[in-house]
Amino acid sequence: MPEDRAASTAAALPDVLAGPILRRLTDTHIALWLATSRSLELHLELYTDADALLADYSLDAGQRRELRLGEHLYLQLIEVALPEALAEESSLFAYDLNVLGGEEPGRIADWGAELLYEGERRPRVKRSLRFDTLLHGSCRKPHHPAADGLARADRWLAERRDDHAQWPAALIHSGDQVYVDDVSGVTLAAIHALIARLGLDHERFEGATIDDSRELMPNGDVACHRCSYYHRERLLPHTREGHNLRQRFFGGTRKPVFTSDNASNHLISLAEMIAMYLLVWSPVPWRLIDPTPPTLAQEDLASYRKDEPVLARFVQELTSVRRVLAHLPNYMIFDDHDVSDDWNLTAAWEKLTYEHPFSKRIIGNALLAYLLFQGWGNAPESFDDELLDAFTHTDRFDEATQDALIERLLHFDRWQYEVQGEPKLLVLDTRTQRWKSERNPDHPSGLMDWEALTETQQALLGSDAVVMVSPAPIFGVKLIETIQQAFTWVGKPLLVDAENWMAHPGCANVILNIFYHRGTPKNFVVLSGDVHYSFVYDINLRGRDAAPSVWQITSSGIKNEFPDRLLDTFDRLNRWLYAPWSPLNLFTRRRRFEVRPRLPDHRSTGERLVNKAGIGLVRLDAEGRPIDIRQLGADGEDVRFESP
Repeated sequence: MPEDRAASTAAALPDVLAGPILRRLTDTHIALWLATSRSLELHLELYTDADALLADYSLDAGQRRELRLGEHLYLQLIEVALPEALAEESSLFAYDLNVLGGEEPGRIADWGAELLYEGERRPRVKRSLRFDTLLHGSCRKPHHPAADGLARADRWLAERRDDHAQWPAALIHSGDQVYVDDVSGVTLAAIHALIARLGLDHERFEGATIDDSRELMPNGDVACHRCSYYHRERLLPHTREGHNLRQRFFGGTRKPVFTSDNASNHLISLAEMIAMYLLVWSPVPWRLIDPTPPTLAQEDLASYRKDEPVLARFVQELTSVRRVLAHLPNYMIFDDHDVSDDWNLTAAWEKLTYEHPFSKRIIGNALLAYLLFQGWGNAPESFDDELLDAFTHTDRFDEATQDALIERLLHFDRWQYEVQGEPKLLVLDTRTQRWKSERNPDHPSGLMDWEALTETQQALLGSDAVVMVSPAPIFGVKLIETIQQAFTWVGKPLLVDAENWMAHPGCANVILNIFYHRGTPKNFVVLSGDVHYSFVYDINLRGRDAAPSVWQITSSGIKNEFPDRLLDTFDRLNRWLYAPWSPLNLFTRRRRFEVRPRLPDHRSTGERLVNKAGIGLVRLDAEGRPIDIRQLGADGEDVRFESP
């Protein structure tokens, strides 16, 4: 791009593109993430609830890390020590970001007024060392017709802006924050427009029917590759091996029972995935582009037009989403759609996918994007300078560097993390350290291998109570797990997402035995998502005195739902076939546990599962026991789960 054109383009861009997102808030530190269009001088200011200045940080190299991802895109992660005045167990404070220079100098009220609730001059934050109230959820798909559960969370906070004591201590994102593998044509057009607007890097591919990521997107009068929209599965090579790879990589789509995914617009390049994150977290990038559909076949154009009003509503709610992300600490973990459908589900899937350079690059790009937009803020200390220095480039991001980073991330083992508090928050990586089946590489792998489970058990010992975040429920719906097992027996685990904690015998035995260990916390809350419906179980261990109490609390999805009639059928059949007196319970791996479902209020007869997009709300007492569990419906109607 000529220098004068680049300068004018940069001048037209707002300084802050996304964020700030409040990431980590501990007893000693606060961390904020944001995306900017240029390198900026920033000051972080902390205020008391009475608006008295507590601290002003000029943000030296030890307090801020800036990564350049494109011509007009920089990521900033700020982490500073809290002043002693905030050392109390629970306190309310406010923060501000002062932009010096840039196109929009000033504080948040000047350049990001939409981030503030009515009457506020800056975002206010409840800092609590007790995780007494939590919001949680998973599965946020932009083109699903349901309203956005994060926007519902924003409205819930706004209704309580004068009573911050009721605010949650954290917002937990338990998987599928983005759908890299299931993208509407409208979103893909916006992604390509944003790549061009921000000057994001392109990349070359090996082992594909295209050579360069430029071929994926329209460029002026030059059309993109004919398969770039709605037919990306055809970009894999047309060899016998490639055909098998297509079945593994894309063959899990169009699942009529458990998902309705569509991998025909699966994101491929790192630039596409970076743009996707910006577009699902902030309304600002949408204001910078005017996406139009490329030349499409009639059927594909009909799909595009059908999604346009759904995406328009999604964009309208992004201001609310951006605001809630700025006011609550956000803790995140991946599930499969953050990277790809059925990611690492079987050993056979891993072998075929990682042995091919093109599919390996796709998975690697998704992991790189997850690192930059999610993992980094969870635990900044887990990512060393050598890993992050690759993104401080001033020239083009070369393929050798990219491949080396991907290779390292594919063997990275520190995605799991914990947050100290009362109770302790432990967030599980159930994707990258799988327990592979020894009987058959086509059988589902365990969600965690023996070493990872052993480390998890060690992290639990000595705690009186714990909140464990497991993307997939540990205690799921028995009928659905039985159907998944049946598909595994006939060699089709990919067809029904046959990945649950009970699918692998070794993994199932170890995770269940953890609950029996004498050092296990006496109160054990498991927060999950993944399944596109919500439910709550109270669980007791049979045959043991002073056994811990366990609660399985599942909230899914934030913007996704299960096929309604099908879920109703499963719900009723599960109640009949696996009632407490049913002999079928003897054949399940959880027969040592008494599982009692909590009933949703306003339920129909026999209903145990709630099919409602929204966000989960959990309140815990001083001992870490749930005293209030709800699904805050994105449609404004809430469901409370009543004690059995």
